[in-house]
Parts: sequence; C-alpha cells; structure tokens
Amino acid sequence: MVQTKTNPTTKNYAKIGIIAAIVVAVAILGVVIVSAVSGRGGVSVNRALETVSTDAANGADLRIALVRMDAIQNEATALQDLRKQRESYESKLRDELTRDQKKLEKEKADIEKSQDVLSRDALQRRVVDYQNRVTKLQRDLTERAQSIETNYQKALADVQAKHLDPIIEGIIAKKNLSLVIDGRFARAGANVPNLDITSDVVSALNKKVSKVKMEKPLGF
Repeated sequence: MVQTKTNPTTKNYAKIGIIAAIVVAVAILGVVIVSAVSGRGGVSVNRALETVSTDAANGADLRIALVRMDAIQNEATALQDLRKQRESYESKLRDELTRDQKKLEKEKADIEKSQDVLSRDALQRRVVDYQNRVTKLQRDLTERAQSIETNYQKALADVQAKHLDPIIEGIIAKKNLSLVIDGRFARAGANVPNLDITSDVVSALNKKVSKVKMEKPLGF
C-alpha cells in the first residue's frame, strides 16, 4: 500500500454493469458540541469520545483524483467482450423461448380441437400434461437466465479483483494520491488538470487483459 500523508482510506465497492471501487475519506469540518447524556449501564457521549483524536486531514496535503467506473465498463476491451458474451447467451435463450412458445401454442390449439374427440379423462390428462410442461419451461428459463447473470457478475468480480483493483492501487501509488473518488458520485469544476484518471485506468486495463472467459451458464 502507498504511504500517504493521511490515514489509510477504506475501500467500498458498489455494483453497476461493473462493480465500482470508491475510496472514501472523511474530513471533520467543524467542532460538534454534544451534551453529556448518560444511559443506564453506559457512559456519556463525551466520555465515549475521549479516545477520538482531534487530528484530521489537511486540505493542503490531499492529492485527489476521480475515476468514472461506468466509462471503464463501456470502454475497457475485456469488459466489452464480457458483455458480448452475456448478450450472446441471452440471445440464445430468447430464441429458445420463441421456439418453445410456438410449440406450446400449437399444442394448445390441438388440445382445443380434440375436445370433441377425446374422452373427458383423456382430455384432462392431456391438459394437465400441457400445464406441467408450461410450468417446467418457465422454471427452466428462469434458472438459466439467473445463471447467465450470476456467471456474468462472477466474471466481473474476477476482473475487478485480479486486474482493475491492482491497476487503481498502482495508479494511486504512482501519482501519490490520497483519495480516489468514483466520478459518478462527484461534481468537479472546470479547469482542474489531471483530476480524472479514467483514461489512465482504461489504458492500463486494456494493456493488462483483453479477454475474460465467462463461465458457461446452466443449460448451454
């Protein structure tokens, strides 16, 4: 880890198409006066705060950068390829759904035509069999769709852990940054050179990895 002039920051991860990494630093902006309120079996707030240091980050010491995780997801070659893999599986699943729906619609029409031909018991058995097939199809399609999304998210997490996080940490070290913020949650003024490191991250990520194999989903 990089030795900076501030205390170590905490990394929080939030999901979008790709899971965004946000390094958050909290600065104390003023002195908060809290009245001492004792609870049964506890201590007052003032007593509880006795171990809290008055030290805080100094704005003059901070080196801050923004990274737009949504742009990385859209522009990084490996993530574009991963998204195409998911879309390919989803397209195949839609095609199968359309084909199976046509078969079921034809069978439903046949059942309706055979009402006057089959006995009541035979017709009932055929209707029950048809309903069971519809239920099974719905269950199978749901499980397979969930498997596509689960495997896609696993692949994203793998890219983040093995490639994206180390690159961001490396840029933090190289630029001696104190704080990196996800640009989706920040508003920056104009004419701030070197604030946005998104292109640096995309360039380094493309150089490190260009393809990531998504695990084959259930039923493919």
